[in-house]
Amino acid sequence: MRSVMMCCLLLLLVSAAAGAEGKSEVALLLERVKPALQGEGEVGGNAQLATWTASTPLCQWRGLRWSTAATLPRELPCGNLSAGLAHHPVPDDLLLLLSIRLPASALAGHLPPELAAFSALASIFLAHNSLSGPIPLALGNAPALSLLDLASNRLSGSLPLSIWNLCSGNARLSLLRLHGNALHGPIPDPAALAPNTTCDALSLLDLSANRLSGPFPSSLVTTAFPALRSLDLSDNRLHGPIPHGLAPIHSLNLSYNNFSGQLPPDLASLPPDAFLANSPALCGPPLPHHCLPSNPLTSSAVAAIVIALMAAAVVLASLSIGWAQGRWRRAPLPPEEGTLTEDGEGKLVVFQGGEHLTLEEVLNATGQVVNKASYCTVYKAKLAEGGGSIELRLLREGCCKDAESCAPAVRRIGRARHDNLVPLRAFYQGRRGEKLLVYDYFPGNRTLHELLHGHGEQSQGMRPALTWARRHKIALGVARALAYVHAGHGEAHGSVRSSNVLVDEWFVARVAEYAVHRLLVAAAVGKADGYRAPELQSRGRCSPRTDVYAFGILLLELLMGRKASGELPAVVKAAVLEEVTMMEVFDAEVARGVRSPAEEGLLQALKLAMGCCAPVASARPTMAEVVRQLEEVRPRNSSRPSAIYSPAEPRSDAGTPTAAAV
Repeated sequence: MRSVMMCCLLLLLVSAAAGAEGKSEVALLLERVKPALQGEGEVGGNAQLATWTASTPLCQWRGLRWSTAATLPRELPCGNLSAGLAHHPVPDDLLLLLSIRLPASALAGHLPPELAAFSALASIFLAHNSLSGPIPLALGNAPALSLLDLASNRLSGSLPLSIWNLCSGNARLSLLRLHGNALHGPIPDPAALAPNTTCDALSLLDLSANRLSGPFPSSLVTTAFPALRSLDLSDNRLHGPIPHGLAPIHSLNLSYNNFSGQLPPDLASLPPDAFLANSPALCGPPLPHHCLPSNPLTSSAVAAIVIALMAAAVVLASLSIGWAQGRWRRAPLPPEEGTLTEDGEGKLVVFQGGEHLTLEEVLNATGQVVNKASYCTVYKAKLAEGGGSIELRLLREGCCKDAESCAPAVRRIGRARHDNLVPLRAFYQGRRGEKLLVYDYFPGNRTLHELLHGHGEQSQGMRPALTWARRHKIALGVARALAYVHAGHGEAHGSVRSSNVLVDEWFVARVAEYAVHRLLVAAAVGKADGYRAPELQSRGRCSPRTDVYAFGILLLELLMGRKASGELPAVVKAAVLEEVTMMEVFDAEVARGVRSPAEEGLLQALKLAMGCCAPVASARPTMAEVVRQLEEVRPRNSSRPSAIYSPAEPRSDAGTPTAAAV
């Protein structure tokens, strides 16, 4: 069987080579690769691929690097884009393609098998596009491919066994990222290709957020992957025990699968998040629940347990009936739904943390207008008799849905609790239809918009310096809040903007107005003040993907120091095309003291922001992925105990809730 498979793979390689025989790599790129990546029905063509034409200087073909057999592995010089290669003409049949790098480029086609025919192609980066279909079997026979990133596309089918061919020969695969696709089936074992197949150069393997199934691949804990240092298999359908031998992997994520059994002792030092949301039968350190003893119970012990459980059930039932009768007499809602108080003026639903509020206190609070939005007026309200202050948001008449439509959304909003989210404490519905949202008031906090673009007393001289480390902390806090929101059945925040982000003296960010759009009529949602993704212009429906776009604009606002607008991504693209120094793109306060933008994570954060702002919604990363990438690009000084991640906020590696309480 194995020999038959090898023969099939060989035939595929031969057929691909035969198809490319007599063609230069330039011609092959134009005739086969370009149409495949662009896809059918692409109106007006793809803006990036439109530069791949015979009439355009080779150095201006977007996302490509070239060499020749004489200069390998060095890239051909393209410093003078106006001249291109006109002054140094190279025949097409001598040009060799080194890399394809087109992330977040709205590609909507498929992966062509002809990619395996490029003799010097070492890297393919096509993440955050809309490529569909299977991964071609022939791709595993690419002779020089060592870096392959196809994350966040729509690829389907199984992961081909031939992919491990890239581990041998000149390819020496070192990075493989396929997360965020629709791949299914088991992870193939390299030993099925050949008994002694090894991937001794592979250091990063990311297969997360697919539909992969089966047991943990045994080859990952053998000598087949000796250099593996980062492994992410999260958010799949893998099951069974987690084997020994994973300790050398520095970054391990096996969460959101169905693994079970006792965790190996050598993994006890890893964070619990690495094993979050698996089978309840997964136990042992670092998870908080310990494994039950394996000794079987005797029949008499089982009988005793059954009798005890039955007696406890009878007692519990009696207590529950009495408790329920008392509750029905008082007629409030269940605690998770909120506690209801009602009189002739209206009704007040109180949620966790707002139990001290009464309907009379809320109605008699003295208010001061602090802000006005398109659909509400914001008040700072003082409670009577030293009860402190609260924030009231009075929804405008004509902007809200009726009371019956609002009730489920209010209960959902009231249950959400996260350190970086401003919690809803109560909701008031008046008898004339007026609606009040009651939040905590945070004295001394300023909005991110005021910190970035303040005026008057909040001018540059009156606010703390917003260094890159501080802005990174703010961005990470906002990203965590949104990731938590999105984890609750695909809920969206709906109004992400810098004026909705409160920042305290320790630069802890709290996001306000979570899911208020669910209380508004469609016309009011269309006029909402959040940063608007392109699809909101036509559909008017908020989604997690529109939140990601809005976060991308907010991150650009933090990095560039400019007021937010849909033009910020275009400004960055223009700077790249005009070869402006990247440090000129960043806000002067961000760039101050930064010796290397790459080492400090600035360039990576800028790329992440641009990926979030991709015009095609499906090409944007998830907020969970955004949180992970921001963690990876944390400024160097923020990893020390004395850095700004303490004392007010635990270090970012202390863990964050990942599922909304909905």
